[in-house]
This record gives sequence, structure tokens and C-alpha cells, in this order.
Amino acid sequence: MSGPIETIVVVGAGQAGFQAAASLREAGFSGRLTLVGEEAALPYQRPPLSKAYLAGKTDARGLLLRQESFFAEHRIDHLSGTRVTAIDRAERGLRLSDGGRLAYGHLVLATGTRNRALPVPGAELTGVRQLRSLDDADALRAAIADIRRIVVVGAGFIGLEFAAVCAARGLSVTVIEAAERVMARAVSPETSEVFRAFHEEAGVTFLFGAGVTAIEGEGGRVAAVRAADGQSLAADLVVVGIGVVPNQELAAEAGLTVRDGIEVDAFLATSDPAISAIGDCVRFPSRFAAGMPGGDRVRIESVQNAVDQGRCLAARLTGRPAAYDAVPWFWSDQGPHKLQIAGLAAPTDASVLRRAGAGVSVFRFRDGALSAVESVDRPADHMAARRLLAASKVLTPEQAADPSFDLKALATG
Repeated sequence: MSGPIETIVVVGAGQAGFQAAASLREAGFSGRLTLVGEEAALPYQRPPLSKAYLAGKTDARGLLLRQESFFAEHRIDHLSGTRVTAIDRAERGLRLSDGGRLAYGHLVLATGTRNRALPVPGAELTGVRQLRSLDDADALRAAIADIRRIVVVGAGFIGLEFAAVCAARGLSVTVIEAAERVMARAVSPETSEVFRAFHEEAGVTFLFGAGVTAIEGEGGRVAAVRAADGQSLAADLVVVGIGVVPNQELAAEAGLTVRDGIEVDAFLATSDPAISAIGDCVRFPSRFAAGMPGGDRVRIESVQNAVDQGRCLAARLTGRPAAYDAVPWFWSDQGPHKLQIAGLAAPTDASVLRRAGAGVSVFRFRDGALSAVESVDRPADHMAARRLLAASKVLTPEQAADPSFDLKALATG
């Protein structure tokens, strides 16, 4: 950067965008700061939507990352209900959905992801829904109040979290998954089996290795889901959770490099020095991805990654640059059980189980080195794993399997 930045615009008011704006003020940025968000609401937390919010344990106000007064106090201009339609890199300006224009000295893209659509006939029927936004969650809260039969398409985190809430209400829940196990892209077979058993005990029915060929309706409303094997599953509500895709079109149209996400370097800079990108929408280099099938670049969808990248970028833009090197970690609450993951595991990584008490942790090893830890109801193992991975401490598979081995001592020593 050739001189002090006077104006920063952050596009995307989710966790990453909000964190970048808040951290910029905390780091001493005194110029004009604008946060542009497509939703009408103030920036809010998404993870509780499929858990506490859906279950009625918190309200919309409890989801807010900050109250409205925060933005005025910190001189953050929050443009809600506004979409950026184009980036003019030559003029360093943005075209907005309301016809207005917005100039920037530095642009931060935190555009996040959107749900992948189910490409089958009938997907447009009333009663076929996804869960991504507060509006989606409100619609689902209303829907599950007076129905009985639910089919969830996709046994990923969101699908299983939603299934757990509905099963706890005594509803009939069937989950259809194209893979042969739950959370197949994210966890080991051992962890998948643990959670399959949890959900089946709660009353959830699974149909694995099954694609969906159509959603069947009556009078414009969903009535059943047709599986690839021909069977028809009656449904009053269908919730689709088959993954997400990065919102990279704005960057691509502006000529930035994209590949399943906006490409950034270790400092979260794009191919244009006046534009950075953070959060779920970016692909970045990580030492934790070394040896993975896709190489050492990765795109991560997590609160941790969004928050840490927002802070890292704010430090760079205020004169304290450092390469992004945070340990990836993630959690998922499914009914009364908590899954916590630290690190990044490849499908071929070896698994070592560590059992003690009611919980279990699965330690993953790549080429003999610890790559990730999946902890089920074992928060102490998770915290130790984060420290071990951050410091690249040596843990052997034999030590991991021994419940008497002091993980905390190794992690903090």
C-alpha cells in the first residue's frame, strides 16, 4: 500500500465482515468505514439458527453480534438491505443495487456462501426449504409447529442439527444421504458411526447411499420425496442441506482470481493489492492442509476462520502485517451431544480412538503426524488438540490411544 488508507468498504455483513469492521476500529483505523450487507437485519450469528434459535432457546435479539448502538459509537456505516452489483477496480468504486455508487480506498470482500440448490423436479414446491438466513429459520420455526413428517436431504452438519431439534419435538424425521454415512466429507468413519447411533437412538431414520430424483407434490405443496431406488417417502416438510457454494461471482466479474472461492495469499490479499477477501468465500494457503488431496490451499466454512481472518486482515491494514496461521477448529451441537474438530483431516488419514468416560476422541494422523482431532463430548481433548496443532507438538498414535497419557501436559509443556 502506497500510503494511509482513508476509506475501507467491507462487502458482506456476516461474521467475517463484521469482525473485520470491528477489529479495524479496535486496531486504530480512523478513516471512513462502511459495512455493506444484503440482509435487512443487523449482523447476527448463523450457527444458532439450526440449534438454539430453532428450538426456541434464544430470540432474534440474542443472535445479534452487536446492538445497533455499537455501529454508531464506532462510526461504522452499516448499509443494510444493499447488494453490491459490480466492482470498478480502475476507479476503486462499487455499484450498488439501489443505483448508488460507493468509493473505496481498500475493499474487503466477505461475501460468504449460499446454499447449494437441489436440482430435481419439484424443488420449487411449497414446503421445500433450506436453512441459511434468519428468515429461513423463522419460516422453519413456524412450519414445524403444526406438521408431523419431515424429510431432510443431506446428512451434513446443518441437516443433522435440524434433525436433532425436530426429533426432540417428537416429529417423524427421515434423513436421506447420498454417501454411505453421516458427515462423510467432514469426519472419520468412527465419528460418523458415533453420531449415527446418537440420532437413531433419538428416533431419526436414515437412508444412506440414496439420491433424490424428485420432490412430489399435491396442489402445489410437497407431499413426498422420491428416492433413486424408487421408494417414496411421505413428507409435510422437506429441508435441503447438501452443502454450499462460495459467493465468488462479484470477484470473478471484476477479474480477480477465483477457484472454488476467491484466491488470496497468506496475508489474505487478492490479485489486486487494493482488495482483500476473508471468510467462507476465500481459498487460502495453510500449513494444516499440507498433504491434502487439493494441495496446501483450502476454503474453510467456520466461525473461527471468519473471526480470525477478520482480525488478521485488520492488523495488516493498520500496519501490523502477519501471515494468517490460525489452527482451524469447528463445532456442531446435535441434540445433547457436541462435536468439536481441530485441524484438517484428509480422507486417507489414519484414525486412533481415545475413550474415557462417556465421550470419545478420534485422533487423525497423516504420514505419522497429528493432522486433526474429532472430539465427541470431550472438550478437554479439543482444547489440548488446538494447542498441540498450533505448536506442532509431536504426539504418537500410541500416546493418543492411551487414556492415561497426559495430553494437557504435552500441549502446555
